Amino acid sequence: MTAEIVAVGSEMLTAGRLDTNSLFITEHLNSLGIEVTAKHVIGDDNGRLVTAIRRALADADILILSGGLGPTEDDLTRDAVAEALGCQMLADAETLHAIEQRFRTMKREMPAINRRQAMVLEGAEILRNDKGTAPGQWRVVDEKSGKVVVMLPGPPSELKSMFTRECLPRLAAIAPPTAIHTAVLRVTGISESQLDQTIAPIYLNRANLATTVLAHDGDLQVRFRAQCATLDAAIALTEEVAARAAEALGEHVYSRLDEPLEVVIGNRLAAANSTLVVAESATGGGLAQRITGVAGSSAYFIGGYVTYSKKMKTDVLGVPAALLEEFGAVSKETAQAMAEGARLAARADWAISITGNAGPSTDGSEAPVGTVYIGVAGPGNPIEITVTHRMWPVNDRGRVRAFAVQSALDLLNRRLIAHGLLSA
Repeated sequence: MTAEIVAVGSEMLTAGRLDTNSLFITEHLNSLGIEVTAKHVIGDDNGRLVTAIRRALADADILILSGGLGPTEDDLTRDAVAEALGCQMLADAETLHAIEQRFRTMKREMPAINRRQAMVLEGAEILRNDKGTAPGQWRVVDEKSGKVVVMLPGPPSELKSMFTRECLPRLAAIAPPTAIHTAVLRVTGISESQLDQTIAPIYLNRANLATTVLAHDGDLQVRFRAQCATLDAAIALTEEVAARAAEALGEHVYSRLDEPLEVVIGNRLAAANSTLVVAESATGGGLAQRITGVAGSSAYFIGGYVTYSKKMKTDVLGVPAALLEEFGAVSKETAQAMAEGARLAARADWAISITGNAGPSTDGSEAPVGTVYIGVAGPGNPIEITVTHRMWPVNDRGRVRAFAVQSALDLLNRRLIAHGLLSA
């Protein structure tokens, strides 16, 4: 069984609005074994909306619309669905009474325009709204096809309550005996093309399996999604393919639990009662931001130093001025000294340093744009220090900084594993 989702409203096409309702609906549809095949956002245009409804019903078994059920003239969902299905709308006295009663409870007089919300498609079931005035509607298109149109209000609090109470039981009754399960690999330190070349022979031509690779600034997610007759079968298929893919990718897989790298690192540090400090130049606090974005990071993260100038590197981290003069601020030697200095200054178990040239200009540095050195200092006497060099052939300051942060976290995670720090 398939479904399509249409978010209605011109405001949803602006830069400041995000359709989160479809994510909520998709999650619950998938839990019933119903696959979402398309999502659309349609502005307040009756003609476009009617066309979208007809097209969706030609392709999918279930069409769910969110928004456009308010009282104003630009709330077009009811009218568009009626036109698309070729049916009449009738005023429903019980619905009107419920809307009037809600206004009385709020000690407000109901505007006459709210009567539009009591217009119900002929043959539709009314979905009660316990959070607002706009009722939803459930309409079977025709008994032969069994296709269904569902109209839900746009405000997330209203939609979620109505969908949970009114729609899920109805959907469960018509959903086929299928189940969907997704297994996720989180991967880093490898390109998207290298990753797919490695695992494509494992997932290609697998019945009932869909594979998606998502890449963002050096962080990759591989999602194996199976739709089978039973949940056990779906789990068995996804886990078998994920296990084989993880074996092929080896050390590049950092999580099987769909956790970002900073969470994985935090779990390792917390389990070992270890502490961490960072020293940043090129990334300007971006590394510390990733680490502290994790709830509870104060248990292991001491703090960070943003040392952009050579003077700050010397005064705060103790990087020798002679070293900076000889090797430059963007160098292996400086990254090593920054990591060592930060760890000693903060009395932390572990330290990460980043120094580089993010561009777009060289600012007098001899290092080409995109050059980054990353250092990790860990326990030991003398202090254990690992430094890696990265070079990104992109003249994009934001991407260089983002990739540098991801690579720093990757290097730290590998050092923690080598040191025997395992997640709890």
